[in-house]
Amino acid sequence: MIRGRIIYILFRATAYLSLPLAQGLGAALGGLLNLFPNETRRVARRNIYRCFPDWSRAQRRRLLRQSLMQTGRTAAETAILWLRPLPQVLPLVREVEGEELLQQGMAWGRGVIVLSPHLGSWEMTGLYLSAQWSITCMYRPPKLVAMNELMRHGRERGGARLAPTDASGVRALLRALRQGEMIGILPDQDPERDSGVFAPFFGHPANTMVLLPKLARKSGATVLFAYAERLPRGRGFRLHIRPAPIGIDDADLGSAAASLNRGVEACVRQLPAQYQWGYKRFKGQPEGEADFYARDVKDD
Repeated sequence: MIRGRIIYILFRATAYLSLPLAQGLGAALGGLLNLFPNETRRVARRNIYRCFPDWSRAQRRRLLRQSLMQTGRTAAETAILWLRPLPQVLPLVREVEGEELLQQGMAWGRGVIVLSPHLGSWEMTGLYLSAQWSITCMYRPPKLVAMNELMRHGRERGGARLAPTDASGVRALLRALRQGEMIGILPDQDPERDSGVFAPFFGHPANTMVLLPKLARKSGATVLFAYAERLPRGRGFRLHIRPAPIGIDDADLGSAAASLNRGVEACVRQLPAQYQWGYKRFKGQPEGEADFYARDVKDD
């Protein structure tokens, strides 16, 4: 309770900082994460070590340091994106690559499914899209109850509608697509075991959602990937829009999940330092497989 309140106060205070200063402080905090033993560093190191086995030790250690600094930037900038007036936030998107894909998909009339991995600033991606188009996004409340109101306010103020991660939320997503609208999904979370299938991700089995291929196949919607690249020195963001791999709407859910993960992996390889490596993406494993995170990696 007290911890949540302190985080809430610090979060609101950060919103008054400039983007370069906030990201700079966030990077400094992320740098500290790299210096001392902690769970975020342990998980990130494990993921990086297993996902880039052909990289040198120096390359992996550099990516770990950069990733943790980007994690700090993500936390610090989110306060600005959620709480500062939209006329100040939206111009932070300096460039959009592939926006014509969104326009073409919307013109097709069957709706657009935007997949936004935990890469760069996914909060900036959501705000930009909600300010341009009618969009419904899946929403999972944060573990810290004190942050729930801030999150809802931050994501809805651009016009987005939030759908819960239950049957009613799925119906809301499908309804939006049938109306030719846009929906947003974070595609790289570990779903409930009965809501996913295992498919390769960076060469390892990852529990992967089947909701996306089901929605895509049922609606005939255009499926696109989107991520907001964080530009150096707090200059803002560059939004990238990419087509999804062929087969993402395959009737075979295993094949569709493999296509989904290929799409996420292709995005991550463009900006590996800005991916959320501290998340336990491989927490769920096939029956009989060892715990992916059971043993720390000594990559020093």
